[in-house]
Amino acid sequence: MNVIKTDVLDVYILEPQVFGDKRGWFMETWSQKKMDDAGLYYNFVQDNQSYSAHKNTLRGLHFQKGKASQAKLVRCGEGAVLDAAVDLRKGSPTYKKWVAVELSAENKRQLLIPRGFAHGFLTLTDDVEFLYKEDNFYAPETEGSIIWNDPEIGVNWGIENPILSAKDAKAPKFCDCDIDFVYERR
Repeated sequence: MNVIKTDVLDVYILEPQVFGDKRGWFMETWSQKKMDDAGLYYNFVQDNQSYSAHKNTLRGLHFQKGKASQAKLVRCGEGAVLDAAVDLRKGSPTYKKWVAVELSAENKRQLLIPRGFAHGFLTLTDDVEFLYKEDNFYAPETEGSIIWNDPEIGVNWGIENPILSAKDAKAPKFCDCDIDFVYERR
């Protein structure tokens, strides 16, 4: 597995080793040992999967607050997405900075996002299957979100009118969010 640092502190691109032949391919999508060897310590407890039927569907920017916050390892099993993570940890050298990475069934890349980040993705194709590993259980009472086009954060999605859920369309601006994340040096 190749571990690539991004410009946002503690967010990594993971490139699994893919073994292929005329029959197809095989890859290891998760190895606790390889993660520990890379100095990345996560204990994932929940897997989720979503499906988006149409290109230009945007999901996010989402997070869970407090002790229910979640680290995520995300990948695209079918189709392609632009995946974004925003650092919400007050005191972090990359506070309010974002990184966006194309994840696709073809490139097989994964994005490792620690706790204290908002997360979202834009589908670049129709028929997208998106997979998440999370290190904490879903707790709806702690959900938070930021509007996808927040001017203070400024994620460049490359689109003006994405397909949004009613909930995401009504998400507050960053300045109106009650965010309690604090950066802690490792």
